[in-house]
Amino acid sequence: MYKVKGEIIGVKEKPDIIDIIERKRLQWYGHVKRMQEERLSKLIMEWIPGERRKSGRTRQTWMEGVRAAMKTRHLEADQWLNRKEWCLGSGRRRQLSQDWKDR
Repeated sequence: MYKVKGEIIGVKEKPDIIDIIERKRLQWYGHVKRMQEERLSKLIMEWIPGERRKSGRTRQTWMEGVRAAMKTRHLEADQWLNRKEWCLGSGRRRQLSQDWKDR
C-alpha cells in the first residue's frame, strides 16, 4: 500500500465469497470440458444418476450453479472452447465491467 498525494494506491476491495466460488466453479467447468473424453473427471461431470431424488425441496445441483454463474456473467454454453475467452468471461469480466461503470 502506497500513499501518493493523499490517495492510497494498491488497495483493492475484497471480493465477495459468492463471486470467488462462482469464478472457481466456472474455471473448473471450463477445464474439465476441454479434457479428453475418457478422463474420469469429465465422465463424472457428465454422468446422470439413475435413481430418483427424495421428495421435498430438491437441492441445487453443481451444474445448476454453473448455469446460473454463466448467466450472470453472460457466457454462452459453448464459449469454453476458446480458453482465453472463457478465462476472461469467468474470471475478471464482471469485476472489470463494474469498475468501468463506477467511473
